[in-house]
Amino acid sequence: MKNVWRKIFLSCSLVGMLTAVDAQQANTTQQEKFNEFTDRQGSPYRTAMGTPGPQYWQNGADYAMEVELDEDEHTLAGTVTITYHNNSPMDLDFVWLHLEQNRFKEDSRGTLTTPIQGNRYSGDTDGGFEIQNVSARVGRRGAASNRYLIDDTRMQVFLEEPISANGGQATISMDFKFKIPVQGMDRMGRLEVEDGVIYALAQWYPKVAVFDDVTGWNVEPYLGAGEFYLGYGDFDYKVTVPYDHIVVGSGALQNTNQVVPRELQNRLSRAADSDSTVYIISPDEVGNTSLTRPRQDGKVTWHFKINNSRDVAFASSKAFIWDAAKINLPSGKKIIAQSAYPKESDGEDAWSRSTEYSKASIEHYSEKWYEYPYPAAVNVAADIGGMEYPGLNFCGYESTGESLWGVTDHEFGHNWFPMIVGTNERRYAWMDEGFNTFINHYSTLDFNEGEYSSTLNQTRRFTNWLTSKDREGIDTYPDVANTRNLGMIAYMKPAMGLIMLREYILGEERFDNAFKSYIKTWAFKHPQPNDFFNHMENVAGENLSWFWNGWFYGTENIDLAINGVYPYGPGNYVVAISNRGDIPMPVLMEITFDDGSKERKTLPVEIWQRGDSWNHMIQTDKKITSIQIDPDRVLPDINSSNDRWPSDLYNNED
Repeated sequence: MKNVWRKIFLSCSLVGMLTAVDAQQANTTQQEKFNEFTDRQGSPYRTAMGTPGPQYWQNGADYAMEVELDEDEHTLAGTVTITYHNNSPMDLDFVWLHLEQNRFKEDSRGTLTTPIQGNRYSGDTDGGFEIQNVSARVGRRGAASNRYLIDDTRMQVFLEEPISANGGQATISMDFKFKIPVQGMDRMGRLEVEDGVIYALAQWYPKVAVFDDVTGWNVEPYLGAGEFYLGYGDFDYKVTVPYDHIVVGSGALQNTNQVVPRELQNRLSRAADSDSTVYIISPDEVGNTSLTRPRQDGKVTWHFKINNSRDVAFASSKAFIWDAAKINLPSGKKIIAQSAYPKESDGEDAWSRSTEYSKASIEHYSEKWYEYPYPAAVNVAADIGGMEYPGLNFCGYESTGESLWGVTDHEFGHNWFPMIVGTNERRYAWMDEGFNTFINHYSTLDFNEGEYSSTLNQTRRFTNWLTSKDREGIDTYPDVANTRNLGMIAYMKPAMGLIMLREYILGEERFDNAFKSYIKTWAFKHPQPNDFFNHMENVAGENLSWFWNGWFYGTENIDLAINGVYPYGPGNYVVAISNRGDIPMPVLMEITFDDGSKERKTLPVEIWQRGDSWNHMIQTDKKITSIQIDPDRVLPDINSSNDRWPSDLYNNED
């Protein structure tokens, strides 16, 4: 009995001592950090499991377009016919469209909200759409309407009768023309090189806005940082250009025999069966129209198709070197990677590796996450830092080496987010840029067994920004965010969050199961943030409200600490730990013993539900010499000096 009372006394004394270590924190409850932070209940349209509901719907549009490029006037002009499918449960009296070339007008909202000193999203201001001959009708026999309203980058087309719910169709057609800007907001435009002009054409046609079950019509203006939110459909487009131009575009070329000479057709066939890059037009052949063009004057029309896509882009120039190689997909299907670039971009450490990079990128993502759905993957050198469209990128023509790999891999990664998983980039840039930055990390580690490095897992490099008074939350809309913060809140911080989920919180297997399921479930659909949160939780089997709330919907930080380690009788040690930050986290500890052996223990996040201090008992017949929290440094812990005991073991490597 005497020994029992002695143990009780020692225990009470120890608890009192450990409590005194951090009395203020121990009296603080953190329960609210585990509460649901938003209404994530299901509906007939979107379930609480994060899947499309039994009544989920989305509208779509098919496009038929014919345009002509005038290289003397630098204009693009043509016609578009849109077949709109109303699958919603509501009749629609009108349709909203985006006219994104109107951003390049002097009085556009985007121009007027650009700082005087400019920024990445500055652009020409002497452009904009000329729209004529608008006609809209419901069904095949409905009365035609020519009533429309244009406001900035939006166009509202009115109908003589509603488009009926649950499958009604309308046809909208018009002529359009615009001057191709030189500076196209780092997304499109034109570049003059020695052998001609490279025309990078994007946002080049009137396109239907998304009508969904969350917002109705999504009609946010095109300002700059916010990108795009588009529906899916089939595209059939024809591009007429001068005879000496090469055109590459989203989708598959339909009339190769008419626009590509036989010798180049033979090279394309070889490339389609080659794992190594094959020149279609070599650097020495640029400008040799007798070899590279099927005719020697006039105009040539290139015809492309792509199905179940949300957009199309293309490039045209007489200055292109053109090469290609085979892409091997997991299903056994073979498609083609292509690169088009001028002599200024050529070189063994430059764009001559573009197709190699493209092939590796597409093959990696297809194997690891979801198979690439399009018939080609095209990388185009332009005066654009990097911009993605379905099946086609524009990347900086001066990029070389690791920089070219990085931008090529990043832009092709966007085929998964937001091209396959159709998120709303204009509102939720993190579901696009952040998810893509995350998958880029593993693609880079995989490429050529680590030829290039990724720094995404070096999360503690970013603690200065994470503690800055000017930081903003991931959930800040891109057009509202301080442009100096956009790289962090749209790209790096959400990607770091997924790294933490995969490598620290859930583990690779649980995370990969959930993330692959999310991609497959929402492929060619429109998930919202809550759909992602719900789906990851349901498939991984973990309530993660505490994480979403702190990391994705706040500006809080992580700071786990070891307050002390105390002997407690033979073979027993008590580790006193605290959560000094505002985001609770599981605690992974690596324990080192005097014989040099190590052991890892993980304490679940639930230890923080009642407060921010916790004592953990370690029983061992060895002497503990040190303990380290987060030994792999996965967490962006803002104070590395308190992660280790004894504290004098802390050194500059943190």
